[in-house]
Amino acid sequence: MPTSFSHTFRILDADRPHFALAGILAATLLAAGCAFWATCAQVRLYEVTSSARLEVERAVYPIASPLAGRVIDARLTIGREVQEGEVLVRLDCDAERLAIRENQAHQSALRRQIAALGEQIASEGRARGQERQAAGVGREQTRAEAREAELAASHAEADEGRMAQLRAEGLLAEQAYQKAKTEALTLRAAAQARAIAVDRAGEDLGTRDSDRIARIRGLDAQIVSLEAQIPEIDAAIARLQYEIDRREIRAPVAGRVGEAVVLRPGAVVKDGEKLGAIVPSGRIKAVAQFPPDVALGRIRAGQPARLRLDGFPWIEYGSVPARVERVAGEVRDGSVRVELALDAGFHSRIPLQHGLPGSAEIEVERATPWELVRRHAGRRSSELRTEASR
Repeated sequence: MPTSFSHTFRILDADRPHFALAGILAATLLAAGCAFWATCAQVRLYEVTSSARLEVERAVYPIASPLAGRVIDARLTIGREVQEGEVLVRLDCDAERLAIRENQAHQSALRRQIAALGEQIASEGRARGQERQAAGVGREQTRAEAREAELAASHAEADEGRMAQLRAEGLLAEQAYQKAKTEALTLRAAAQARAIAVDRAGEDLGTRDSDRIARIRGLDAQIVSLEAQIPEIDAAIARLQYEIDRREIRAPVAGRVGEAVVLRPGAVVKDGEKLGAIVPSGRIKAVAQFPPDVALGRIRAGQPARLRLDGFPWIEYGSVPARVERVAGEVRDGSVRVELALDAGFHSRIPLQHGLPGSAEIEVERATPWELVRRHAGRRSSELRTEASR
């Protein structure tokens, strides 16, 4: 048997240098390939968070009761489409409505009083004019009578002077002269009385006119006092109407009721109690929460991302492509908010709607394997130095 394989062993001994050269060449090519991959290949690095969900672009509007009250009507139903300004809940406002009616009745009474006083002022004005007109006619008549009495008195006095001359000449009896003198004195007294009557008529007219002016001014003062109450009542009515409006809880924006408490007529709500929320219609976006050391400085606008939504296995439904749109600059509740814009051209079988939870993966950078090794080595070295310093 040994002799039968001697030829084979000699052939293998002759080919052994060729096998060694092929092995060295293969090892060299493998090392070169590994070196090329380690220095030139690009590895995508992702930051992943399970705190992500879909939201509408516009903020969700909460519905809260501005004050405590008793419910008389409620139209809050989950999924119901509402319009901006639509009344969703009405609270009892009978007391305010009754107060408005009382104020309106008071205001109407004041307006009627003002109208009546205005009519009195108009009547006083007309009476004043008529009185002045009549007084003017009377004064003219009195002046005419005074002039007539003055003429008669002057004529009698002239006669009395002539009779005195005739008496001095002895041509007239004393009795006739005394009669003429008495008549002259009587007519002069009547003329003076007429003159006094003219002055008194003017004074009486002035007194009556002053009285009417005083009454008109008093009526004007009453009107001013009553009119001053009307703005106060208007303000009270506006304040009561504002309270009524506050008891009508309206939809702040058009959209769909996404959350609502069960309210029935007769239920009592508290001041500031949350009654529901409205999800406005609009573009769907994704919101993710990342730790500060991951987000700040590493996640930037424009970076590609993808979403995997809970309840829809990504193997079956796939992931939703997205892109970083905004990154918050402040930490809130221990995390940083990152907003992602969904790919508008992507058509998914998943019904994308507000509130769907999921996870987000964001491509933060690309590095070669060699850079990753160096980075890990540097981080490990820093950790070792820190442990040694302790």
